[in-house]
Amino acid sequence: MDLIEMAKKSGMQVLLDAQIGSQMYHSVCGPLSSLQRFADEVGKALAAEAAARIADAATET
Repeated sequence: MDLIEMAKKSGMQVLLDAQIGSQMYHSVCGPLSSLQRFADEVGKALAAEAAARIADAATET
């Protein structure tokens, strides 16, 4: 799950996208409506991942 890409697609703006040593730094901002769209997309992605794990487990048994 690429959170930065999901934030961009939700209408948020990436202010900082940098790396210092091995540490990555990202900063985004946007209106509350963008944050809500982002949260909805994260929830959908997590549900899809859980459904895929359940389906994989069912086929293994």
